[in-house]
Amino acid sequence: MAGKPKLHYTKGRGKMESIRWLLAAAGVEFEEEFIEKKEDLDKLLKGGVLMFQQVPMVEIDGMKMVQTRAILSYIAGKYNLYGKDLKERAWIDMYVEGTTDLMGMIMVIPLQAADAKEKQLALIIERATTRYFPVYEKALKDHGHDYLVGNKLSWADIQLLEAILMTEECKPDILSAFPLLQAFKGRISNIPTIKKFLQPGSQRKPPPDDKYIASVRKIF
Repeated sequence: MAGKPKLHYTKGRGKMESIRWLLAAAGVEFEEEFIEKKEDLDKLLKGGVLMFQQVPMVEIDGMKMVQTRAILSYIAGKYNLYGKDLKERAWIDMYVEGTTDLMGMIMVIPLQAADAKEKQLALIIERATTRYFPVYEKALKDHGHDYLVGNKLSWADIQLLEAILMTEECKPDILSAFPLLQAFKGRISNIPTIKKFLQPGSQRKPPPDDKYIASVRKIF
């Protein structure tokens, strides 16, 4: 039997967090080897295991996978979270790209100067409430199902919940105008594997603080 997937990244969210979410939701136990200093990254680089000299890197099924999107789609396909046919996969991809864009906007906030942070926060709230969340609210309304695609849990649902929780960290009442997304958040949060991941002590990472940002700047 193959060993647990091993995740190589810093001890924070970043681009690895969606991978942690997806594995956890699929009920897959995984190990983490943290990059805590520049020497840890140099060792990986010298070992030739980072195809494009970047992390995240995930060891899974005998592969050393890089590129976040490739890793996520492999895990989604392997654990039956990627739709039943090409059309469903295309919808999942579109929904995932939307949440990826929104989360990407949030991820840059800790790296910005104080005056830029306020503008970025305002932009996130505006985009979340006028560009992104209305799409998911409409999707749930139009087909009347509990999930975004095919009335079955998929990668799209898992990443939407992650995006919702990240956006609520920016503005706690961000879902006030989206009743179907509020209900969706409650449903998906209560799926046993996800509920476990949301408990204290899980491998879910907290929002980045100044200490974490300083350590990342030293590594990279």
